[in-house]
Amino acid sequence: MQANPQLNRNGELQHLLSLDGLPREIVLQILDTAESFASVTEREVKKVPLLRGKSVFNLFFEPSTRTRTTFEIAAKRLSADVINLNVSTSSQSKGESLLDTVANLSAMQADLFVVRHASSGAPFLIARHVKPHEHVVNAGDGRHAHPTQGLLDLFTIRHYKKDFSGLTVAIVGDILHSRVARSLIHGLRTLGVPEIRVIGPQTLQPPGVETLGVRVFSDMRAGLAQADVIVMLRLQNERMGGALLPSAQEFNKYYGLTAEKLALARPDAIVMHPGPMNRGVEIDSSVADGAQSVILPQVTFGIAVRMAVMSIIAGN
Repeated sequence: MQANPQLNRNGELQHLLSLDGLPREIVLQILDTAESFASVTEREVKKVPLLRGKSVFNLFFEPSTRTRTTFEIAAKRLSADVINLNVSTSSQSKGESLLDTVANLSAMQADLFVVRHASSGAPFLIARHVKPHEHVVNAGDGRHAHPTQGLLDLFTIRHYKKDFSGLTVAIVGDILHSRVARSLIHGLRTLGVPEIRVIGPQTLQPPGVETLGVRVFSDMRAGLAQADVIVMLRLQNERMGGALLPSAQEFNKYYGLTAEKLALARPDAIVMHPGPMNRGVEIDSSVADGAQSVILPQVTFGIAVRMAVMSIIAGN
């Protein structure tokens, strides 16, 4: 068995399942390739023929409009045939197993599966069972990983900050449930960011999060001091109740990003958010729409990054 299930025998990217353990040179290859695709979105004809004749199946076992849409746009800009399947309402509800679903789609000459699933590890399971010419991209699995979101966050940081080597990056909010935070932390470490901070209430910090190589803060003001990059995480309203949080208002008071708290970071700090945002909870509108926000460019960059991932994988 290969050491890294994401790489083929030549050490090239076969599947994108996680940023954890992905070699630095492959992360940089994806970011550099995305750079070349970023200009495609500004052209009158936004298509390139790299995946002409290939079939991309978007297999979403849990809903996500934004991620699915950007994957669809990215695949179509590469000239692929795209099939969207909301599997949660079809075969799975009839009792068909995950691998049965994939085997049936494989029989329809699939080339690439983009998989989003509520269970951590589902894309890894699929990757172990697909044919040699088929590829799997993880579009988010449970609380585990969301590698293309991590990559587009890295791309955004590099676009605005040029270099990773002197940065202080602060990730704020619901770290516990965030696959985005995990993927970003792995990517930042791989690219040599010296100071990664996670900020949030103790109830929303995973046990042992320090082992990921981050500094933990429960005081937002201390955590934001002199930060170059602030990544606000979505606080999911359905998790507001119960023991984790007293209320949305209380969370906003202590951990919401306001203009006043933003002023503690460096003057040229950028503000990021994977979306969708809860305005007035984790971020104030004045900040989300302000001069330091790069939240909308993140969405645009996401298309270029997903084009890069699919073109590299399908070319190997």
